[in-house]
Amino acid sequence: MERQQRIEALHLALQERILLLDGAMGTMIQAYGLGEDDYRGERFKDWHSDLKGNNDLLSITRPEVIREIHSQFLESGADIVETNTFNANAPSMGDYGLQSLVVELNSAAARIAREAADACAADCGQPRFVAGVLGPANRTASLSPDVNDPGYRSITFAQLAETYQDAAVALIEGDVD
Repeated sequence: MERQQRIEALHLALQERILLLDGAMGTMIQAYGLGEDDYRGERFKDWHSDLKGNNDLLSITRPEVIREIHSQFLESGADIVETNTFNANAPSMGDYGLQSLVVELNSAAARIAREAADACAADCGQPRFVAGVLGPANRTASLSPDVNDPGYRSITFAQLAETYQDAAVALIEGDVD
């Protein structure tokens, strides 16, 4: 089914019934007991800082884990799975020195979720949908992080808009609904 057909099917389904959204991705990831090496994978094995806890990075380093989690939610009855992109924005990825991966992370996560949703739809005969997630950044343009300088901002609105635009375009190109 093409993207536009899926969006139309989503609108129709929403008119007919309540759709079920997947559960907590972070909690599911924690249940796997992944270590630093899992987060690093081969590509980031010599990275200069710790990567454990960067769940979004697993879409690149351990895509099979993320796909399996999506599949578990879908098999449990979820109609919609969310991409593993809650922190896939430049400010949040900057904590790990990975801000340049925003597009790649969002694109990879969208493809993984799409594959899981399409596989489930093929098995059950009902469309399954993918919601692209744009989570909060770890910085805010509305408050100063410095109580001694209330006018100071560690990020601008334009910087936030740019990283969210990059993420949204990558999610759409990755085939979210």
